[in-house]
Amino acid sequence: MGRISGLVPSRFLTLMAHLVVVITLFWSRDSNVLACLPLRFTPEQYKKRDIELAHHYLWIQRLSFTLVRFQAIGAHCSASVALSFFIFERWECTTYWYIFAFCSALPAVTEVALFVAVFGLRKKPF
Repeated sequence: MGRISGLVPSRFLTLMAHLVVVITLFWSRDSNVLACLPLRFTPEQYKKRDIELAHHYLWIQRLSFTLVRFQAIGAHCSASVALSFFIFERWECTTYWYIFAFCSALPAVTEVALFVAVFGLRKKPF
């Protein structure tokens, strides 16, 4: 039996670590805004920093795009497993189209829609 390369486990661990960090960023947005402020701040300063963080850096849009990419990776992993069963268990041909629709087409449409929403509908500077 061949030796297992360290590339696949390290890629998986890196992907999972990235997912955990992105989810943590969603949950800790308030903490990130507070870190930008002095110890004593007004509600107006908080609101200004929150808007600056959200709009200037496209905070929510970029994190959403990252999460959609993780969903796409999960969908492709599911498709790999389902297509393996499709081949080895000799499922009906119509089953392939369900696998294709839910594991390939749906993530692709979601990704394109999010890409258009993030980059296409953004206000252009004059």
